Amino acid sequence: MSKSPSSRRSQPPPRSSRPPPESAGAPEVTRVGDLLRQKRIIVCCGAGGVGKTTTAAALSLAAARAGRRVLVLTIDPSRRLAETLGVSRNPPEPVAVPKERQAMAGITAPATLEAWMLDHKLVADSAVRRLTKTPEEAEKVLNNRVYQQISTMVAGMHEYTAMEALHRLVNAGRYDLVVLDTPPSRHALDFLEAPRRLSRLIDTRAISAFLPKSDSLVARAASKVIERILGSVFGEDFQSLNVDVNTMRTFLSGPDVAFLLVSSPAPTTLAEAHFFQDKTRELGLPFRGFVLNRSRALNVKKPFPDLTMLGAPDALGARPGMEKLQAMAKTELEWANRDLALLRDLETRAGENATAIALPELPQGADDMGTLISVADVLASS
Repeated sequence: MSKSPSSRRSQPPPRSSRPPPESAGAPEVTRVGDLLRQKRIIVCCGAGGVGKTTTAAALSLAAARAGRRVLVLTIDPSRRLAETLGVSRNPPEPVAVPKERQAMAGITAPATLEAWMLDHKLVADSAVRRLTKTPEEAEKVLNNRVYQQISTMVAGMHEYTAMEALHRLVNAGRYDLVVLDTPPSRHALDFLEAPRRLSRLIDTRAISAFLPKSDSLVARAASKVIERILGSVFGEDFQSLNVDVNTMRTFLSGPDVAFLLVSSPAPTTLAEAHFFQDKTRELGLPFRGFVLNRSRALNVKKPFPDLTMLGAPDALGARPGMEKLQAMAKTELEWANRDLALLRDLETRAGENATAIALPELPQGADDMGTLISVADVLASS
């Protein structure tokens, strides 16, 4: 998709107060543009490598352009996306996208756009520095092999960090909308089980595998350090994290939440999309649509090249070149029709209260504000 010149960019409508919740019995909104204006949480799920993080950033940008106070919460984002938004990859708290970039996107006060690009290792390291008395003591813990294994290899750390941050930030009331880019996962909804899985893996028997095999003072001291770190990161009663599962699932099943599945035309990611929809129905989560990213479906609207486009059909032996161009255009049209058929299938699968939209293929990636704004425009108008 070509970048929209700033003179042609649509200006966001004036910001209004948060719209009233949908009345009981009213049909659920199905347009992505309506979700951006009405929901408090949008959860983007999908397989790794489908452009999920970029889609989450574009959704957030579109919502802020519509006048809302928005936070995009991402896990291990790409360096290029962080540079595009003008924020650090791993800040300790949410940070505002620089004012000049918000102005470029047409975001005006009181609307805001903030980002928090979480790194679970950073969270754990920060806890160590808070718990230790001196920088030297902190460095000893940070360089300890036991600590490094625990802080980087515990399954569920990414997911739990994202879930805890989402719950805390939404309840704080600082934002009208939080867009969560879920951690890369083979199964799109693994993060819902993160507290239970994490509690099992930090059971004392699991921790003991990393400790000296004796009842020595060293073993007891190491155990206490690990318990203090885990207690600081996950809460003092980290052994009972599984209690949070039902609370979080209920939280994410509410009327203010929308789940979107980001896919690509690749068969493996489409299979993940089908799995995701089945899982959301099983769990009673508010699935609201598919986003078919890196799609050529929108190319079916492009004109097919012919000699009349040149003005002088036979000038300078243009016919052979045009025939080659038409052959390439024919192949492109076949790909576009294939992706359009995939989109139609996703629309059917989405059902009555959901949607399916296509985003363009961007070979260069959305690594500048102009391109990200263009993607946001497609989402806002869908």
